[in-house]
Amino acid sequence: MAVETDVLDEMRRLRTRIPRLTGSLAATVDGLVLAHDVPETEPEGLAALTAAALGVAYRMADAAARGEFRELLVRGTRGYIATYAAGTTAVLTLLADDRVNVGRLHLEGRRSGARIADLLESRLGPASGRQADQPPAGESFAAPPPDPARRIGTLPVRTPQRPAHQPRPQPGG
Repeated sequence: MAVETDVLDEMRRLRTRIPRLTGSLAATVDGLVLAHDVPETEPEGLAALTAAALGVAYRMADAAARGEFRELLVRGTRGYIATYAAGTTAVLTLLADDRVNVGRLHLEGRRSGARIADLLESRLGPASGRQADQPPAGESFAAPPPDPARRIGTLPVRTPQRPAHQPRPQPGG
């Protein structure tokens, strides 16, 4: 059984545990889709946006001296987007409607993130002793395995610039 199938099974079980969950996506921190169950959403686009948000979230946690990234929650007018660390090289992003029990979303999302991390570690981890681009016999990957040395959120982030509408201060005045 391929790692993608195992991860997808975990995401389907997650959907049964959270009644108002509308979708889920597992991706590498680089934005490559590992598995998805996101109806009416483009998984590649969501994975790329998740990777970008991770870069900012990681920098925020670091700048505020809050330790390593664990999760990110975005609330919109029609629901929530929650992203949880799944080890150091992957993330789990959940989509839920606005009436979801947020405490339950966090509890189950954290647990599933840990399970997905274990699945990836057992199937793709450094202890496997194989080349990163070679799956075990009889298996295939949906995406290349993530680089285990890369930490979550190490994406480049632009330095904030002065907004164009603010005039530059004049010397002496």
